[in-house]
Amino acid sequence: MKLGVILPADDLRVSARQAEDAGLDSVFLGDHLMTGRPSLDSTVGLAVAAAVTTRIRIGLSVFVPAMRPLAWAAKQIASLQQVSGERLILGIGSGGGEAQFAAAGVSFAERGPRTDQALRLLPGLLAGKEVRIGDAVVELAPPVAVPPIWVGNRGRLVLQRVAEHGTGWFPSLLSPEAVAAGRRRLIDLGVADPVIAVGATGTLGGDADLLPVEDLAKGIGDAYGMPLDQAISLPLTGSAEAVAERLSAYGEAGAAHVVVGLAGPRWADQVRTLGRVRALLGR
Repeated sequence: MKLGVILPADDLRVSARQAEDAGLDSVFLGDHLMTGRPSLDSTVGLAVAAAVTTRIRIGLSVFVPAMRPLAWAAKQIASLQQVSGERLILGIGSGGGEAQFAAAGVSFAERGPRTDQALRLLPGLLAGKEVRIGDAVVELAPPVAVPPIWVGNRGRLVLQRVAEHGTGWFPSLLSPEAVAAGRRRLIDLGVADPVIAVGATGTLGGDADLLPVEDLAKGIGDAYGMPLDQAISLPLTGSAEAVAERLSAYGEAGAAHVVVGLAGPRWADQVRTLGRVRALLGR
């Protein structure tokens, strides 16, 4: 199993190097216009991460093309693929909330069709082919290798998008049982060997001042409308050995990559613990 981490926004140069030095496989950034909290433009931030690393994959978790003109979104993605030396993993979703879509001047009700259009047309745009968007014929240069496209979120519609347009499924905060059920559904939809990456959250290590699991579970419940008794089982906590044991269940369910958002203090120490988890999983 491969392991990645969500980068904090405060010093991307340092944190990206720390993740690579810890032996992790990927670093990711979310894609937000405004959330009420500080955030960086995702493609600019990942370009910085790519510039100070040499091996680690860089990923969008998840890019929201529906909030942008499609040709411009493709140009951002292609540029990031180019400057990173083809290390990009392109997570795509349709979320973001009504306020962000309003700020972008895009109808929230159109997010689904616009996402479907992006999934359908982006591979051709990135490859430098002539692609018709409305009345325009668009041909972007330079062409780039199309990165892995992981379709984010959960639900039957998302799985249908994966089967039709994606190269992977990228849900967040699911149990191993739900991951296994999604894998079975993808196989039923004709995806013979689905690529599955799972987003997770956690606070790693044994220090007493790390966030309690109850606080993490409450945050999950508030954000996703999930009952606390269901959310309490999702955060990753404890030692490297304990987290590796938890993640092995996701591997058995079909997940090949887990991307962890670390909560609480001492991010660098937690990343080193996550690196030890990666070493244990790689045995």
